[in-house]
Amino acid sequence: MKNFYMFLSAFFIFYTTVAQPKDTATVTVASIEKMMDYQTGQIKLLSGNATLRVPKGFKFINAKNAQYVLHDLWGNPEDTTVQGAILPEDATVTAAGCWLFTVTFDGMGFVKDDDAKDVNYDDLLAEMKTDISNANPEREKAGYGKIELVGWASKPFYDANKKVLHWAKELKFNNDTINTLNYDLRILGRKGVFVLSAVGSINQLSEIKPNIDQIISSIEFNEGEKYANFDSSTDEVAAWTIGGLVAGKVLAKVGFFAILAKFGKVIFVALIAAFAAIKKFIFGKKDQEVSKPEIASKEVE
Repeated sequence: MKNFYMFLSAFFIFYTTVAQPKDTATVTVASIEKMMDYQTGQIKLLSGNATLRVPKGFKFINAKNAQYVLHDLWGNPEDTTVQGAILPEDATVTAAGCWLFTVTFDGMGFVKDDDAKDVNYDDLLAEMKTDISNANPEREKAGYGKIELVGWASKPFYDANKKVLHWAKELKFNNDTINTLNYDLRILGRKGVFVLSAVGSINQLSEIKPNIDQIISSIEFNEGEKYANFDSSTDEVAAWTIGGLVAGKVLAKVGFFAILAKFGKVIFVALIAAFAAIKKFIFGKKDQEVSKPEIASKEVE
């Protein structure tokens, strides 16, 4: 590990001292952080049905930047439905210890909560383990590696008063020594649910969990869009139930978008583009590409 970081330091020094072609964009930690354009205060979400009020002690990045972090920096499958992300105000997306909540709206319709008290989450966990295991060949074929669902990091709980479902999974990606935490929230509305997913390591559960109430309260549906505004004569009822929300995405999308993996060595990803630029400059090959190496993941949903 020490040699790895020595290599990074030497490589970074070399890169910053090599003259760059005028048409080559320099990718550095500083440039990535500047691009993030962190926001606070009141945010009108792209779904048009709610406002996000950034909680005290947090900041927000918009949809484009959140998708860049998840896909380009952290190596997750591309998901253009993400509307942004909430992260601690002192965090930086290029730091290995960064965790955040992604924000997405799924217009699946009105989710009935009649079955909330009847769901056997132990049985559901067993089913999800099987589904995720069965999806591994396709994930590996797509270049994302295999996953093992270790168990609940926080057992599913439905708050009938706030109309919020939350749960957390502990996952193991490939042969990582530190497991991933996927902490999920589903905030139910008249025409669908807001999907908030925490991305961090299993060791950060004690840091993330105390902030759940703040994160939940940050999303406020517009008038007429709340769960209580449901009109059975006009509104569509979702195919999903409360139990289905916990496992539904895994079943529907083969586990790709319900599970996020955070790579710990984020800076190495950022330097891949720099290395490609150096090779282009030295060898003069405009079309030369550098393949993305295997990176030890640091875990998350």
